[in-house]
Amino acid sequence: MTERPRALAHIQSLPSWLAGRVAERGRSLVAEAIAGEGLKLSHHAVLAAVSEYGPVAQADVVRRLGFDPKDVVILLNQLEEAGLAIREPDPRDRRKNAVTVTPAGARTLERCAELAERANAELLAPLSAAEGRQLMELLTRVYQA
Repeated sequence: MTERPRALAHIQSLPSWLAGRVAERGRSLVAEAIAGEGLKLSHHAVLAAVSEYGPVAQADVVRRLGFDPKDVVILLNQLEEAGLAIREPDPRDRRKNAVTVTPAGARTLERCAELAERANAELLAPLSAAEGRQLMELLTRVYQA
């Protein structure tokens, strides 16, 4: 009788499986770290995009992040309610809203960046510093291919 291939072992040895599990763990660590700031990962991403490109149109936030437009509206509403971002009529085009990060939002974003760095350091703790740099180089190469 021939031995059956170990299907699960095969799947779990695929780079896509391993990368997905590592990404899942990384997202979980960062989500847990920034939860104390009252943010979810999607809030953090929107706030970061607005900080980097703001004042920015809501539609540009959608394009830059690849999020659903309805989700971005909800996230911006929540960020506004928390006093972390503000939407005002765009002076260049009054039909659009320009989104900016408030001073409180900038402080929150700075704290979240520190927390995310610590979470990622925890994720890469099993690796030496050189291995961590090498992993980042390899992941970047695969991502940009």
